[in-house]
Amino acid sequence: MRLSLSFSPCPNDTFIFEPIVNKRIDLEGLEFDITLDDVENLNKAAINHLPDITKLSFNAFTSLSDHYQLLNSGSALGNNCGPLLISKERIAMEDIPNLKIAIPGINTTAYLLLKFAFPNVQYISEMLFSDIEDAVLSGKCDAGLIIHENRFTYHLKELTKVMDLGENWEEKTGSPIPLGGIVLRRSFNEELKTKVNRVLFNSIQYAFEHPNSGMPYIRQHAQEMDENVMLSHISLYVNEYSKDLGTNGKNAVKKLFNTVHPNTESNILDQLFVS
Repeated sequence: MRLSLSFSPCPNDTFIFEPIVNKRIDLEGLEFDITLDDVENLNKAAINHLPDITKLSFNAFTSLSDHYQLLNSGSALGNNCGPLLISKERIAMEDIPNLKIAIPGINTTAYLLLKFAFPNVQYISEMLFSDIEDAVLSGKCDAGLIIHENRFTYHLKELTKVMDLGENWEEKTGSPIPLGGIVLRRSFNEELKTKVNRVLFNSIQYAFEHPNSGMPYIRQHAQEMDENVMLSHISLYVNEYSKDLGTNGKNAVKKLFNTVHPNTESNILDQLFVS
């Protein structure tokens, strides 16, 4: 069976999917048409119900769970891995709602976490995540919401951390930060869902057991990223939750879902996940 599969060119995603791309594992008869794109573009494609399987921000997932279901493997979720709010100069917390803030997309979990911390934020400018630092440095925006590898490099440009929005989430909820996951069409039959989840788990397992095998593919899509930054990116965003969400991971996703849709019934929350 041929399925469309979309994920980002970020090292954590290419690390996870390289064994599938290069058929290092048994794909169990599945074939994949692969698309790599920025996470917000992936979110927008999913909003139009285009991909069969895709990386999706958990913020976007909160409005797409009627059409997509979350696989147990492949998520970016953990501790101390959230987005950062940065600026050129120190900023008082009470001034943040009145600032112009560059964000990597309104469907990203980063934006949800910004609104979780500062519900009254109103002036935003959407742009590609890699352009945000320069927007702040140039004065185009007063502050920026950075994700991915930029959390490892912003200080090299003498930018200042205003707040770690992941830490804020963890302190207020006591929960790990669910950033993004791998979803597939809810309409697929249970046998196919189980097969896809198994293939993805085996891909991640292979990547962990053979960490050097996928490096050419990862480097190819990381482009000019420093090697140490690339490895730090993988180490931060690919972890035991990526192999299997488990109870703690699922509870974290449910908690985030409830911040958008308060008082959702537990049976509905349980149906977010492939069984």
